[in-house]
Amino acid sequence: MDEMDHRAIGNRMELFHQQDDGPGMIFWHPRGWTLWRLVENDIRRRMRAAGYQEVRTPQLMARSLWEKSGHWEKFGAAMFEVESEGRSFALKPMSCPGHVQLFNKRLRSHRDLPVRYAEFGACHRFEPSGSLQGLMRTRAFVQDDAHVLCAVDQVEDEVLRFSRLLSETYADFGFDGVEVGFSTRPPVRAGDDALWDRAEAMLAGAATAAGLRFRVQPGEGAFYGPKLEFSLADNRGRRWQCGTIQLDFVLPGRLGASYATNDNGRAEPVLIHHAVLGSLERFIAILLEHWEGHLPPWLAPEQVTVASIGRDQAAWARQVAGRFGDRGLRVVLDDSDDTLSRKIVSARDLGIPLMAAVGRREAASGTVALRGPDGRPEVLPLEDAIGRLQVLCRGPADRIVRGEGPGAAS
Repeated sequence: MDEMDHRAIGNRMELFHQQDDGPGMIFWHPRGWTLWRLVENDIRRRMRAAGYQEVRTPQLMARSLWEKSGHWEKFGAAMFEVESEGRSFALKPMSCPGHVQLFNKRLRSHRDLPVRYAEFGACHRFEPSGSLQGLMRTRAFVQDDAHVLCAVDQVEDEVLRFSRLLSETYADFGFDGVEVGFSTRPPVRAGDDALWDRAEAMLAGAATAAGLRFRVQPGEGAFYGPKLEFSLADNRGRRWQCGTIQLDFVLPGRLGASYATNDNGRAEPVLIHHAVLGSLERFIAILLEHWEGHLPPWLAPEQVTVASIGRDQAAWARQVAGRFGDRGLRVVLDDSDDTLSRKIVSARDLGIPLMAAVGRREAASGTVALRGPDGRPEVLPLEDAIGRLQVLCRGPADRIVRGEGPGAAS
């Protein structure tokens, strides 16, 4: 296996593993789950700032709902079915029908629109065993599912809003050169040609108004509507399709969604399907390979190792680690009997980007020898070292709080 494959990196960094007892499933280790939560919470913050309400819908729902939505006909062979009390249920492969149920729970007015839902939806799909590939393709995964139910004249603004969110997010995770594909009607689809003509024209117009340049991908749309697909380039030039914007005139009607218009009539909302990352598992795999395991400090499961050089400095090293942790840094203490060079190698293998070494002189003077990303040591008083580390570990949320970076003024 290529040492830059995410599975090799994940093993070296002690992030996750897989085994035959859960084919296509992931066992997340503590360090891996920390990385997961960092990614999840970053997207949660962005979605909240963009006006989305986070929700939770059931993983297991009646087969009849999936038949009504059309997903059973399209995806039934890849859905996990469960029989209970004489009824058939299925684990969800996606969250959109559940989000429409939330919308339908009360009468809606045009004044309520747009309604924006976001969910880290735990999904299951029965992928063939031969296609399973680490985090890239799994049978259990979490999607950053989001859906907007809106009026026709709100579609353009919603596409603009979300395309900006996607671009800012990818840049913050270290990806430049995002490409956009416009996927049109597939051979097997729901809805007539007039509906697809309308949906494709509307989505293409909204994408153009948002300043997106896209290539047309004939026949690659979802069964219920056309979509924009956002592809990232990693540091090896490989492209990965992650984010999507899908325009759907079909599902709201099938599931009975409607709202009161300003003339007291009834109309079906447009459903826009969104995802920033797609599958969180797959995006983490892409991140690991793109950064070759050396994630930027704001994303690293542990940001700094405090390493004692000798046994006599272990007490000061523990004090330093405690102060770092108190100030919000993710820190690990290495007061083992290994040499400093061995500790540096161990920290590098784990993907810990920063190190504070403590020797005899540092312990006597209340200082630390801080090693930044370039590896060069700089002896600093403890408080100065904390300040330096906090700057080095600043992430997108910190920049926005300080009024810097994309979206800071919004």
